[in-house]
Amino acid sequence: MNLFVVAKVDKPRVRTALEQLLPWLETRCKVTGVETEHTFDLTEVTADLIVVMGGDGTLLSAARRLHGRQVPVLGINFGRLGFLAAFTLEQFMGAFDEIAAGKLLISRRMTLEASVVAGTAECELSDPKSVAIHRRFVATALNDAVITAGPPFRMTELELGEGGQTFVKYFGDGVIVSTPSGSTAYNVSAGGPIVSPSVGAFCVTPICPHSLSFRPVLVSSESTLLIRAARVNAGTTLFCDGQASTTLHAQDRVVIRRNPSDVLLVENPLVGTWQALADKLRWAAAPQYDPTSI
Repeated sequence: MNLFVVAKVDKPRVRTALEQLLPWLETRCKVTGVETEHTFDLTEVTADLIVVMGGDGTLLSAARRLHGRQVPVLGINFGRLGFLAAFTLEQFMGAFDEIAAGKLLISRRMTLEASVVAGTAECELSDPKSVAIHRRFVATALNDAVITAGPPFRMTELELGEGGQTFVKYFGDGVIVSTPSGSTAYNVSAGGPIVSPSVGAFCVTPICPHSLSFRPVLVSSESTLLIRAARVNAGTTLFCDGQASTTLHAQDRVVIRRNPSDVLLVENPLVGTWQALADKLRWAAAPQYDPTSI
């Protein structure tokens, strides 16, 4: 098996673990390279598996730099949560023979594509080819596309729509459009729903809406979501996975649709979806009873 490693070596624990792991790996497979700068085009590597050593952010970066190439990614977590980077170093080493034999589950994680079209561009927003011609920015995301108000932090006015439907005005600090994989990230912090990775949907979650009735919604991942920047701040920005970004100007249109290329993620058989929520977010945790009262 050809294995390529992406490592966030500015974390001391990662550097130490990498120095220990590489000799161990080289007796079991062919390590075709180690990337530590997080700028390399991963479409060019020779690999049957890409192992990412870091946190979820490091894995998100690697997934984006694959540009749709269908190579499985496995994350070894050295971050705080590790929803995507689901293995510990010990679990990875213990399961390596099964991984090399292709016996572990590989899930297809949907990604989104966010394009920005200037308000002055004559563009048919429901036509992907027209959007591709006229857009001034495009990025993919495994987790989410987020529009934030930015400095001077006045309330923004956005108009949201789906396909050819009428736009609805929204006043607030921005909006999050997340995939199911990203539903446990910024989306859940903003009050959005947790969505199973197998569900084909986008979460649309407002950030601090100036409304008592604007609730998060789920829409089909086959939809085309349109967001018009009716009134924005000088620093209003579109972020994709918190990494790729562009400033939004008044009347810019943001077009969000499902990217045709999924990310292949190796699942940890020791950590199920429900268990991960319970362990990492304390979901469904029992009340803290006073033991002296029992």
